[in-house]
Amino acid sequence: MNDLDDLVAALAPVTAAFQKLGIRHYVGGSVASSFHGAARSTMDVDVVAEMTEPMIPEFLSCFDNDFYLSEPAIRDAIRRSSCFNLIHLPTSFKVDVFVSRQRSFDQSVMDRATIESLGDSHSLEIHVATAEDTIILKLERYRKSNETSDRQSDDVTRLLKLLGNAADVEYLKESAHSVGVQDLLEQFLSEV
Repeated sequence: MNDLDDLVAALAPVTAAFQKLGIRHYVGGSVASSFHGAARSTMDVDVVAEMTEPMIPEFLSCFDNDFYLSEPAIRDAIRRSSCFNLIHLPTSFKVDVFVSRQRSFDQSVMDRATIESLGDSHSLEIHVATAEDTIILKLERYRKSNETSDRQSDDVTRLLKLLGNAADVEYLKESAHSVGVQDLLEQFLSEV
């Protein structure tokens, strides 16, 4: 198996669980960046999901011994609108599930995510954050890293270059302002 096959093997059961339970979700992070052309190797995938505590028992029942997961970690992540992870043991691939904070921007990203096919055989259909939304999400992560994460910085620069004149700059500016990273966006736009 290659990394893309491993990603699909790990992500498909998680996506199936979300779909079965009617949980809105999308792929973000480096997998979304790679999908939009800014490829880099990764052994995890970031998924944002609109989860609530009553969903936990049914969510847990969707997984077999192929996954390591922790019910207390899931409960804590939902209560704090933070992150929990599932580890697909056969591939060691990690799925980081970020519980949506339900901000206006978060709702917009969820609504704008497009259904895309992933995998060598395009076997997994999943919602993926748009390139513009991925940029804003990565700028937020960059800010949280005290603006030291070269990975986030490189991804933003590459995505902006790939989008070029096709970038929806007005949407980028509006979204950056709504989450407090407008200064970073301006900085990256001026450098590209």
